Amino acid sequence: MAKQTKAQKVRAELDSEKRYGFDEALAVLREHSSKKFDETVEVAMNLGVDPRHADQMVRGMVSLPSGTGKDVKVAVFARGENAEKALAAGADKVGAEDLMEDMQAGNLDYGRVIATPDMMGVVGRLGKVLGPKGLMPNPKLGTVTPNVEQAVKDAKGGQVEFRVEKNGIIHTGIGKLSFKDGDIKSNFTALTQAIVKAKPTGSKGKYVGKVSLTSTMGPGLKIDLAEIEGA
Repeated sequence: MAKQTKAQKVRAELDSEKRYGFDEALAVLREHSSKKFDETVEVAMNLGVDPRHADQMVRGMVSLPSGTGKDVKVAVFARGENAEKALAAGADKVGAEDLMEDMQAGNLDYGRVIATPDMMGVVGRLGKVLGPKGLMPNPKLGTVTPNVEQAVKDAKGGQVEFRVEKNGIIHTGIGKLSFKDGDIKSNFTALTQAIVKAKPTGSKGKYVGKVSLTSTMGPGLKIDLAEIEGA
């Protein structure tokens, strides 16, 4: 018989059907953390939507009040004064045609791509490159904007994108286990409230079906939906 890993043993010990309060779930994750590195705390939400239909797509941005604990690398398509403002705000790479060519060559190590409206003629040529990675600038998400300075600050300051996958699940990190309990909980609240608020018109019946909390190496714990305002 194959030897069980530590993670498998932990999962076997826990009640897979139990619905945890957020504080209790976080305590369990801390108890069973690897201690070898700072694990990411993650949320998975199963939604009653079919994203194959346009009126059931769930997508948006939310600023996590306690940040993500990650350094987000940001690229900005802008010229002149806007390019200078983007650099001053902390953008990692700013350019126009030169940045486009760099990305076409495969240099796509970015967590967020932002563009001013006048640059979309250039950015549009990168649809097949940025689209599959979810990096294509989008005015609905605030990544096509004349205010690139604020967009860069938001990206660097803890703003994250959420987007439902084809199986109806949204999966997003909300911080690190090294964060204080209250900071992780405030991020959890901000994310779940934003997703509930983003309920699409085409969603019928129960919208939030299940919510789970986990960490990089930890077990997945079901959260009591009473913890989710509006669920």
